[in-house]
Amino acid sequence: MLKLLKNGLLFGLILGACAARAELPADYKIVLLTENFPPFNMAVDDKNFARDDGIDGISAEIVREMFKRAGIKYSLTLRFPWDRLYRLTLDKPNYGLFSTTFTAERQPLFKWVGPIAKTGWVLLAAPGNNLSVGSLKEAGQYKVGAYKNDAVSQHLESQGLAPINALRDQQNVQKLLKGQIDLWATTDPVGRYLAKQEGVSGLTTVLRFNDAELYLALNKDTPDEVVQRLQKALDELRAEGFVDEMTNSYL
Repeated sequence: MLKLLKNGLLFGLILGACAARAELPADYKIVLLTENFPPFNMAVDDKNFARDDGIDGISAEIVREMFKRAGIKYSLTLRFPWDRLYRLTLDKPNYGLFSTTFTAERQPLFKWVGPIAKTGWVLLAAPGNNLSVGSLKEAGQYKVGAYKNDAVSQHLESQGLAPINALRDQQNVQKLLKGQIDLWATTDPVGRYLAKQEGVSGLTTVLRFNDAELYLALNKDTPDEVVQRLQKALDELRAEGFVDEMTNSYL
């Protein structure tokens, strides 16, 4: 009798799990957006537009595996600029955006799955520049370049700074070299990776002012079931060592 009861409970749990997964329509799909943000997500051909297999990077590999394991369909497009992708994800149901830095200001705007990766925020100076800055407040006296609507730029603005925003973070490399900006506020290791692509090395880290985590941001109307399934898949991948393996393969 006890054995039958246990079997019945197990069968009920299986049916319950299947029913929960079946709540999504058969044609349900997330429209995933990303940008060139190496080494986390980038176009294989280095262009500003790519789809599906034409996109790689640490976060791209992890997100693909998350959706596969969660059994949720998706399309993946890399576009430009970030500002447009950010607003599309805010406005359109079933849209998702990565790699999105999680901040307290952004928390109520999206539903979140992560963290996918960890980064730091830095102020970089041109090679040979001996500029010394002890805080963001001190940095306010200089021309600081940043990336429009990026979390770094938003943070600077929240601290009372007025960054000179570019539509492409790569533009800040040449701005720095030409003296159009004194400091470049960017994400580490992304900034150095972008600089190397522009043939520039030897940038100096003047200040590291924040440690951050990268997430998948989903439109607020995304069903909770989708968020839960994706988070569960990511947690499993991390426990199995997949996240560390992907990270180490790119860095």
